[in-house]
This record gives sequence, structure tokens and C-alpha cells, in this order.
Amino acid sequence: MKAIRLRDFIEDKDGCLYAVSAYDNEKKAGCVLRYVPDDEGERVSPEGVRYKKYDFEPAFEYIKKHKPEYLDVVHRVPLTDIKRVLKPEEEIEKIIAGDKRVLKLSEIFSVPKMTFGCTGSLLCGLENEASDIDMVVYGDYWFLAQKNLIKAVKAGEVDALSDKMWEKVYYKRVPEIDYETFVLHEMRKWNRGEIDGTYFDLLFTRGYDSLSSVAIKKGKVIGKKTVEAKVTDASLSFDSPAVYVIEHPEISKVLSFTHTYSGQALSGETIEACGVVEDMGDEKWLIVGTTREAKGEYIISKTLLEEQK
Repeated sequence: MKAIRLRDFIEDKDGCLYAVSAYDNEKKAGCVLRYVPDDEGERVSPEGVRYKKYDFEPAFEYIKKHKPEYLDVVHRVPLTDIKRVLKPEEEIEKIIAGDKRVLKLSEIFSVPKMTFGCTGSLLCGLENEASDIDMVVYGDYWFLAQKNLIKAVKAGEVDALSDKMWEKVYYKRVPEIDYETFVLHEMRKWNRGEIDGTYFDLLFTRGYDSLSSVAIKKGKVIGKKTVEAKVTDASLSFDSPAVYVIEHPEISKVLSFTHTYSGQALSGETIEACGVVEDMGDEKWLIVGTTREAKGEYIISKTLLEEQK
């Protein structure tokens, strides 16, 4: 069986569906509960099974009550409890056959088969009229898809986000940076857009050949800190967690566990980052996104802001 990886979905023995949110899944899959079978649920599968969708905090409350053995930094489901794995790259042809928007996006990204897919509610067959489209591209092909998306937006084949949608995204994420700074950083990421009036994300996941990864584990918490440093490696800045290797006398990496600060800075730029320092033993990391809304935590590119003056 192929390794379980970030942005796959798994189904446990009770029919609950989880979004995989980690790479270190050798014994237990690191994931977050998303859908639970429920006769009163508002989502209906192609087989006619009703599901209730759970947001982040209610999902943890459900697991704490019903499956406390899964509780961890994320939900940890033993491989022996997994009934099936839904892989975006394996299900994409079926999704494309039923959704012209996904077909159009796949043509725009123009990457080889098995290097892209669609995750989220569409992968599970539980989408509704309000569902966004969560496209995922693997490894270095993500950067090709991003390049082709830029061309498509400039050619008018797909829309950049409207001002109204930018405001919706901003107030949904409630970041610690002001609206103008948020949009300035977001607009150069080229990892989202609108197609036929529907919002979509272009999400990064590592290829199978590079799954050795930062495990989701906690180091010893040292305390809160704000650092200013030059980024020496941003090649995994769109990953989850986003990783920024920095030049700093104390901190070796800045990690963001919130999507808000993925792709926030380029290699060679100077960042200001505020988060929680964790001692990992041989090095110290600055963690941004220690809570769901990353209250009091942020990453900005000072280089980008200076260029706008």
C-alpha cells in the first residue's frame, strides 16, 4: 500500500472520515476528523449515507468524547482502525468526470497524471453548492501548476479573487496583520482563485519520494518571541507545516501550522515572525499557529513591505 500522506482522507472502522494533516503516518495516521455518519446530517454521499461536517474545535470535542484514544496534537488513528484511504491523485479522474470546474483546473495546471488531485469534500463525495474546490499538486509539479495558473489568470481563463472574496478570506482567517498587509502577501502567492464563481485553493503536498518530514511533535516550550531574520530556504514554504530556514543566532527554523502564513516569504527575504519558541533538542524552532487562529502570532516579509514604500 502507498504511504498515507498529507491531504489524503481516511475512513475509520465506524465510517468517520478524517483529513490527513501529517506525513509521519507509519503507525498511526495524523489527521483531523471532518465527517461523521449522522442520520440528521446535511451532507449525503453518492451511496445515500448522511454525514455531519465537523469544524476544527467541535471535531476535537467529538474525539475527546467518543474516541479519546485518538487524541493527540492532531487525531491519531491506528492503521488497524483504518477501513480505507482516499487518495486525491487516484480519485481525480472520477471527480473530473462529474465536475467541469475541476476538469478546467486540471487542464490549466497541465501537470502529469498522478501528480495532482482534488481533496476535501469533493474527494469524499460530500460536496454541496457552497463547497470550495481544494486542488492538490505534488512535489515540484506544484510550482509548474502555479506558473500555469498565473498564465491562465492573466489570459482571463480563470479569475483572481475579487475584492469581496479577499475580504471574506481575511475575516475568515482573522490574522494578526492588517487587511492591506494580508492582501499584499497573498496576491503574490498565486495559490488560489475563482472558477465559475467558486473559490479554489492550489495546495502543496510532498511527492512519495520525499516524505521524510518534520513530524508533528511538540518540543519543550521556551516562551513567546519575535524574531527578525533572513530566510535562507523557503522551498517548503507552501507545505504544511510551512517551513522557513533562517539565519539567526538562536532559531534555526520558523514553522507555520496555519495556512495563512504559508508561502509568506521568499528565499533571501527578511522576515519578522512572532510565535512560540520550542526546544527540539538539537535546535530551536519558532512555531506560528500554536492555536487555531494563531492569536498574537504572525509572519511578514519586511522585504516585501519595504518594496511597496
